[in-house]
Amino acid sequence: MRSFRNVVLGMLIGSALFGAKLTSEYWEKGETFSHYLNKKNIPISLLQSIAKIDIKFLSEIQGGQLFYELKDQNGTLEQVLIPIGIEMQIRIAKEHGRNVYNFDIIPIIYKEEEYSATIHIAKNLHIDITDTLHYTAIANKMAQLFEGTVNVKKFQKGDKVSFVYTQKMRMGKPYHRPSIKIALYESKDKRQFIYADEEGDGYKSDKKSQSYTVMGKKKVTYTRRVTTSKKASRFGMPLRHARVTSSFSYRRFHPILKRYRPHHGTDFGAKRGTPLLAVQAGKVTFSGRMGGYGKVVKIKHKGGYESLYAHQSRTRVKKGQKVKKGQIIGYVGSTGRSTGSHLHFAMKKHGRWINPMRVLRKKSIRTSVLKKFTKYKDVKIIKYKKVVIKSAKKNKEKLLKYLKQEAKNFVWDVNAQNSMRIKDEKYH
Repeated sequence: MRSFRNVVLGMLIGSALFGAKLTSEYWEKGETFSHYLNKKNIPISLLQSIAKIDIKFLSEIQGGQLFYELKDQNGTLEQVLIPIGIEMQIRIAKEHGRNVYNFDIIPIIYKEEEYSATIHIAKNLHIDITDTLHYTAIANKMAQLFEGTVNVKKFQKGDKVSFVYTQKMRMGKPYHRPSIKIALYESKDKRQFIYADEEGDGYKSDKKSQSYTVMGKKKVTYTRRVTTSKKASRFGMPLRHARVTSSFSYRRFHPILKRYRPHHGTDFGAKRGTPLLAVQAGKVTFSGRMGGYGKVVKIKHKGGYESLYAHQSRTRVKKGQKVKKGQIIGYVGSTGRSTGSHLHFAMKKHGRWINPMRVLRKKSIRTSVLKKFTKYKDVKIIKYKKVVIKSAKKNKEKLLKYLKQEAKNFVWDVNAQNSMRIKDEKYH
């Protein structure tokens, strides 16, 4: 509680907000930044004061996004904090004694807490977690953890699942999704630890190389050149001979502005006119100019993915056009706010920015191989992939210690009031 008060106190520096009120609201879907300013009686001149390099971040405000407003005891809006991504936020602050507001982008302050829980199976894992902890987000993350490792449909009444997880807290409320670190499933005849990687996917061991099984075909009789099949979620590179010059970051220190800014994409160095390739089949949702991004092409793919190719010298596709994987959709350039010829490539999944390098493959074009067959026999093939599981041993020790203590589960109150009063006497 004291750390939360310090956060709020930091917001009040330079203002005399005695009895101020902090409230949380959800950004209306389809609402523009200028419309919000008009609605809150903030001078529209604030838009002209925003640096050109920061204008593009206004479009990062998500519909349904939780944000905070601080008002004085007379109801005058003093400060606004609007997240743009996980680590950064827009800050609008009123100057003391004047109807003048300033714009800035600053890091989000949050604290990460660790919790443990044990769930006894009565109905099914998802329902039992929600009923016990009152937090559906944990149930969803546990479903992700167990997918492909343990069949939750076979859980019996009386089985139990114990786990360690962390939750970011902001303004005294859960911020972003919880992160499961490790889980233990126990039944009458089985005891299985499940380890989580950075993405929240589960594995039965903490080894760096994990095996997985896929169904394949046994080839016999004759040979023929065929195109290798790729799953819809497999993406190629956006250009041949890719050279990364700037990586994805939720919080990157800008070398010129000397302040933090998000970099929701990966920059690839390349000569002007280098062909740009569609990383996967899809439909063009935008082709044209987009502020500081210059000439841009956006493509919607299966699985909730969307790719963006910025700073092009010339685009080669139109909105509504369907493209194939590896198809040329434009050419490298330096349009918009750019210091030289390069590609700014970005990807979203279900509307949220993700690190493109985690899903891209080395080749953008399909390859073919020689296969022998006259018949196919269904066979199971074991493959291996590299997995990063951090602090596996430490998390296992934490879980075992928690089980010995038999501590009570922490029950979440996610429906708590969205406002609070701030009195200056708390800080004397």
